[in-house]
Amino acid sequence: MFELSAELVAFLMLGGVFTLVLTGFPIAFVIGSVAFIVGILIFGPTTTYHILYSRFYDLSLNYPYLAVPLFTFMGVILQHSGITKDLYESLYESLGRLRGGLAIVTIVFGTILATCLGVIAASVTILTLVALGPMVTRGYDRPLAAGTIVASGTLGILIPPSIMLVVYGPQAGLSIGQMFMGAVFPGLILSAAYLSYVVVRCYLNPELGPAIPADQITPFSPAKLWRLLKSLVPPVLLVLAVLGTIFSGIAPPTEAAAVGCLASVFMAIAYGKFSFGLLKHASIETLRVSAFVVMIAALCYAFVGVFMSAGSGEVVSRLILAVPGGKWASFGMIMLIVFLLGLFIEWIGIVFIIVPIFSPIIIQLGFNPLWAGMMICINMQMAFQTPPMAMSIFVLKGAAPPELGLTMADIIKGVVPFVLIIMVVLLLCAIFPGIITWLPEKMIGPSH
Repeated sequence: MFELSAELVAFLMLGGVFTLVLTGFPIAFVIGSVAFIVGILIFGPTTTYHILYSRFYDLSLNYPYLAVPLFTFMGVILQHSGITKDLYESLYESLGRLRGGLAIVTIVFGTILATCLGVIAASVTILTLVALGPMVTRGYDRPLAAGTIVASGTLGILIPPSIMLVVYGPQAGLSIGQMFMGAVFPGLILSAAYLSYVVVRCYLNPELGPAIPADQITPFSPAKLWRLLKSLVPPVLLVLAVLGTIFSGIAPPTEAAAVGCLASVFMAIAYGKFSFGLLKHASIETLRVSAFVVMIAALCYAFVGVFMSAGSGEVVSRLILAVPGGKWASFGMIMLIVFLLGLFIEWIGIVFIIVPIFSPIIIQLGFNPLWAGMMICINMQMAFQTPPMAMSIFVLKGAAPPELGLTMADIIKGVVPFVLIIMVVLLLCAIFPGIITWLPEKMIGPSH
């Protein structure tokens, strides 16, 4: 065992993670190995094993995390239920005649998907498969098409039911139900800002998103309206099944997730898509995602245990509180750290590392923990769209048909304006905190 200062331990652990992440090893193994090696060096094997075991065990008993596999199962079932295809076609018939109409439809569709799926890979994949081809073949600007898909597909990690909020809440000691409600307006404002950006750009430069040629436009009819309304029924029912039960106080989020699973199965049956094969696929995918989440969560939780036991949490706290400029400058430093971490580390690793460290600092600074938590979650929207990590970008690139000729440069160029929009929305939420806090304050009944 070595006598190491808390400052040196903080440098070794955080620096070790940053360095090893660049090697390409899975983040779970990187974080776990750093925690184990540093723990052995400063505490010895007995104490290190006790820290790791106790934190693994505590995590396994955390009831709210049951919502992760339930929401994952719900999302996979809906992804293959046929609901998404009908909804996109109905929206396309209604809005496709506008300049940038297909991009507008993609954002609206992505927002609706976000209320149903909550799984980024599924949302971006669906949007890529149904929207990218029509946009590119109709002469849309490739960066605009790609940026629209990435940005709207990533809304699923913020708009409830979001797995990120399910993971964040217990770590920060916050109600998942209140976090769900706090995310509603920021998510919708982001969606509206994306729509405004597309409308303005295509109005100023129609070549970026040409409208459907006049000879291909069919008049709007009661039959089209009926098809649109009918296609909106399933997502509305699902939102009522999940968010309605939470907001009305009928059930807390974990049980509401189970209600959503049941509703998604009924919808798949109604669309004639339910089968043993779909059930098997959804179950295997749920196991895969859940195991991935729990593995990273457990190892990050152990990392934080070693980090805090060595007194390094106090080092970070003193550093942030010492930033000149008052509490807002300190909070700005926290947001900058989250943004920089998002360039290199997956969101779940960020949540489990920073939340236990930053939550006491946020309270000490005098900020509303719910507001601050939602600001961090909005910030992490950018982590999905900023390389080199940028999961949404890689999902889009992997799902895009090669014949469309979409390049990585097109995608990165397309997401830059949407990342700037997220920064503007963060500023709005800082100036008007009620955007986040108003709806949670109206909640009634159980909220855990």
